Amino acid sequence: MKHGAAVAVIDVLGTVTGWSEGARLLTGHSAGDVVGRPATELLAGNVPGELLAARAGTVALRHRDGHRVELALTASPVLGPDGEATGFVVTAGPPGSAATALAAQAFQQASMSMSVFDLQQRYLRVNDAACHVMGVPEEVLLGRHFLETVEDAPHSRGFLAHLRQVAETGQSLRHESFTGAPALDREHAWTTEMWPLRDPSGTQTAVALASFDSSDQYWARQRLTLLNEAAAAIGTTLDVVRTAEELIELLVPRYADFAAVDLLDWVLGADEPPMIPAGDLVMRRVAQGSTREGDPGAAVHLGETEVHPPGSPPSRALRESHAVLSQAGEPEFAEWLAERNARSPRGRPFRLGAHSLIAVPLRARGTTLGVAICVRMAHPDGYGPDDAVFAEELGSRAAVCIDNARRFERERSTALALQHSLLPRGLPGQAALDVAHRYLPCGSLAGIGGDWFDVIPLSGGRVALVVGDVVGHGIQSSATMGRLRTAVRTLADVDLPPDELLTHLDDLVVHLAAEDSREEVAELGATCLYAVYDPVSRRLTLAAAGHPAPAVVLPGGTAEIVPMTAGPPLGVGGLPFEAMELDLPEGSVVALYTDGLLEDRDRDLDGATDALCQALTTPAGSLDALCDSVLKDVMPDQPGDDIALLVVRTRALGADRVATWDVPPDPAEVAVFRQAAGEQLTAWGLEEAAFVTELVVSELVTNAIRYGDPPIKLRLIRDRALICEVSDASSTSPHLRRANANDEGGRGLLLVAQLTQRWGSRQTGRGKTIWAEQTLPET
Repeated sequence: MKHGAAVAVIDVLGTVTGWSEGARLLTGHSAGDVVGRPATELLAGNVPGELLAARAGTVALRHRDGHRVELALTASPVLGPDGEATGFVVTAGPPGSAATALAAQAFQQASMSMSVFDLQQRYLRVNDAACHVMGVPEEVLLGRHFLETVEDAPHSRGFLAHLRQVAETGQSLRHESFTGAPALDREHAWTTEMWPLRDPSGTQTAVALASFDSSDQYWARQRLTLLNEAAAAIGTTLDVVRTAEELIELLVPRYADFAAVDLLDWVLGADEPPMIPAGDLVMRRVAQGSTREGDPGAAVHLGETEVHPPGSPPSRALRESHAVLSQAGEPEFAEWLAERNARSPRGRPFRLGAHSLIAVPLRARGTTLGVAICVRMAHPDGYGPDDAVFAEELGSRAAVCIDNARRFERERSTALALQHSLLPRGLPGQAALDVAHRYLPCGSLAGIGGDWFDVIPLSGGRVALVVGDVVGHGIQSSATMGRLRTAVRTLADVDLPPDELLTHLDDLVVHLAAEDSREEVAELGATCLYAVYDPVSRRLTLAAAGHPAPAVVLPGGTAEIVPMTAGPPLGVGGLPFEAMELDLPEGSVVALYTDGLLEDRDRDLDGATDALCQALTTPAGSLDALCDSVLKDVMPDQPGDDIALLVVRTRALGADRVATWDVPPDPAEVAVFRQAAGEQLTAWGLEEAAFVTELVVSELVTNAIRYGDPPIKLRLIRDRALICEVSDASSTSPHLRRANANDEGGRGLLLVAQLTQRWGSRQTGRGKTIWAEQTLPET
């Protein structure tokens, strides 16, 4: 026969006050037979100890007909208005249900916190672990609403919301929380499983839960999260100090209440790493952070030195190359704390409540860079072995980022120094142009580029203007720039036209790329703009190799980009370059620049070009002021490339400073032009130069008549130097040679070279020009 469950109510004196129909069926005793009698009269033996301790167990009752009945009993207290137990509700299962008693014992003795709530979130049952967490016995909780037993806080209301959700939906769920508890002195991480309880008919009657203390797993996840975040948060700028600050921002407050980074001095400079001294370690504090506002820190201001004695945790960590833990109560911790308190401002001890410290070496690529120090004060847990493993991993990652930043800074400084050493330090004096220039090195992570500019005086008072840009960044680009600048100066000294000069320069770049087997130079290339201005003809001749065209502002006019054909970049090889000519009135402004001035990935090139033209027409007191105005109005907010800007204003040499004669191809006319040159110098007030000039004119005109082809022209130019030029239609250039003692001639050009400051020849479209310059006498 299958019997139903039985329920009885017993008061605190052990008298039966209630008896269910199920109890009558199980025992044969009616309510009239039992109510009002002691419950012990129903027993067939003694009350088992587990029933008294856990209020659940198996007991033997005496059936009315005399046979023995084994029942599994569970007793639940009934609370009065004052919270005291006024009796117990005893439920009994059918005979042989020992498993029910074991389940009750398992519930009561479980190591995790377990509770049962009714559908109105009132306590029905609480096991021993839950009572320990709550800090009160079960009797205090039974029948009370959840919020009456905890602080009214957001995490408590969130827990209650989950209880209600299970009660309302009948669906199980998991709740993760990080909270404290009435009987615990610190916050813990909890993983709580909640599920509905149903009677045999399937009706939900209560909500059960089990909470597991997952603090260890929680902190392990937090450490793993920090390591993952470190990959993205540390090393974003390639700046040593900023990288250290990013490490501090990651550590405080999630891992430490105070943290600092001290680096060895050589890390912040260009020196090589020295040997670590045996005594005190003198380091530089570059970053620190604290959870306490106005914290005096380690009595060390950023940028100041920090001294770590040999036995201190930071010193040990740096020398032993592993994390060093130190806790309150240990001698070295007390010494470390006392030493810092002694250095703190009066009345402001360094660390109130500091109880745990960890010092981590910052090592990268086998080199020690410094140490990171973490201190816990408000955080209740001290650092342990797991924290040491985490700290070493994080310190290793941070050290690599700091070392990358150090290497970048060092390479950038080297490249910048090389770049400045290769750029012109002072532009040579000349009268054809007023010149102003600006060079801004790249501030991006790409490093210094290979931009350059130059102003090169040429023969005949002319001036060459050069702006170039080498592909790539870093020391290699700077070195290549220096080689190209030297090559341009050498080719300019030969007085090649712009298009021919670029052709020779293109061949040089091709050879450089072919000779250098390094992979990164396989795509070696450059752009260049070469222009020559003649102040006598006021003509600008220019050619470009893949370089942006210059902008020109005529006097009283608007700025416009020169409509020229830019040839291929240097290094392509085999393609021609085209030269064009512009006649410029005196006072015209020409701006040459590299592409970093205009180009940016988020910028419209046409708009930037319009801004350049507008800036060049803005009134400015000087060319230097105009350069500043152009950079302010046109330069990108964060340039991704170097910027070279060269701005010139043209001058002209008028007829009063130039004298030209057509020379007949007759040797008898030499004396006539020698005399004409002397008279011209007298008119210019340069009588002191007449003797040398007449000798030069005599020799150059004689050579042109004897070896050249007509037409022949003689020209004297009064610039910063006195220039004598003789042109003819022959393309054969003269060569300086030394005559033997018995030779009747051959000493002419040698004499010219001895008497003048410099001399040379240049090819022209109609032949050649031989020229010589003399220093003007002081007037």
